Amino acid sequence: MSILTPEMKEMIATRQCFHATVSKDGIPNNAPKRSTRVFNDETLIFTEGVGGKTYQNILDGSKVATAVVNREILDGYRFIGTPEVLTSGDVYEKSAEMSLKAGMPKPKAVILIRVEEIHSLKPGPMAGKKIG
Repeated sequence: MSILTPEMKEMIATRQCFHATVSKDGIPNNAPKRSTRVFNDETLIFTEGVGGKTYQNILDGSKVATAVVNREILDGYRFIGTPEVLTSGDVYEKSAEMSLKAGMPKPKAVILIRVEEIHSLKPGPMAGKKIG
C-alpha cells in the first residue's frame, strides 16, 4: 500500500477527481466522481450513484486509476488501486447518509480503492513517475 500525504489529501478534498477503468473487452472509461474523498491514509472512497460503465467495469474486475490535478499550481497525482464494492454495512450506510444529506439519491454502492501506487502528474522530469 502507498501512503497519502497531507498535500495529496488536500488536493483530493478540493479538486475534481476522475476515475479510469477498463472493460473486460479492453475499452477504457474515464469518469468524474465528485463524491471522491479520503477514507484513510491508504484508501480513497466514492459513492456510485448511477451504476454505469465505471461501476460495471469495477464489477468485472477492473483496477481503478484516479487522477486529480490543480492547474493553478501545476501539480497532480494518479492513484492506482484495487476497488472493493460495498452495498451494505456500516461504511455503506454512513456514505449513503452523507449522500442523502447532500441532496443526492441513495447510492447503488460505495467503492473503496486501496491505493497500491501513486504517480506524479506534475509537469517536468517527474511527470508520470511512480512516487509512492
